[in-house]
Amino acid sequence: MTDTPNTTATDERADLLETLAKHRHFLRFTTRDLTDEQAGTRSTASALCLGGLIKHVASVERSWAAFIVEGPKAMPDFSAMTEADFAKRADEFTMLPGETLAGVLAEYEEVARSTDELVAKLPDLNASHPLPQAPWFDADTRWSARRVLLHIIAETAQHAGHADIIRESLDGARTMG
Repeated sequence: MTDTPNTTATDERADLLETLAKHRHFLRFTTRDLTDEQAGTRSTASALCLGGLIKHVASVERSWAAFIVEGPKAMPDFSAMTEADFAKRADEFTMLPGETLAGVLAEYEEVARSTDELVAKLPDLNASHPLPQAPWFDADTRWSARRVLLHIIAETAQHAGHADIIRESLDGARTMG
């Protein structure tokens, strides 16, 4: 697992990676001892399931890591997405036929490893790019690599909390507290 950040990173980078690793751990820990069926079960009023949350967080992290390197061309123009595009994106939140919890976790581990390597090797956390077109972003806004990493941490932490609620609703097990 990628719970230990690269020790060659600077102090700030090490802090960012350590915080991200902690929240990744909380998210993954919600799936301990579950079957594939349980990981795909909707246990609350929302459409979210544990396997789907992990898929989503992995996809988001992968996209934002690509943004750090490539800028907005690494992401879609969200303002031009069709209903079919959004429906395909919704597949991130579910366990599709043939997907397994082990497979979803392995993919997330690979994304985490790749992100950690990127952060350790970035020449400058201040390097920035304009955000992609999206109704939820202000026009003419730029995010630095540091700001993107903070966003990935926040996204992971938020969904780890969602996962904790889903797991508790599923079988009473809790991740935190």
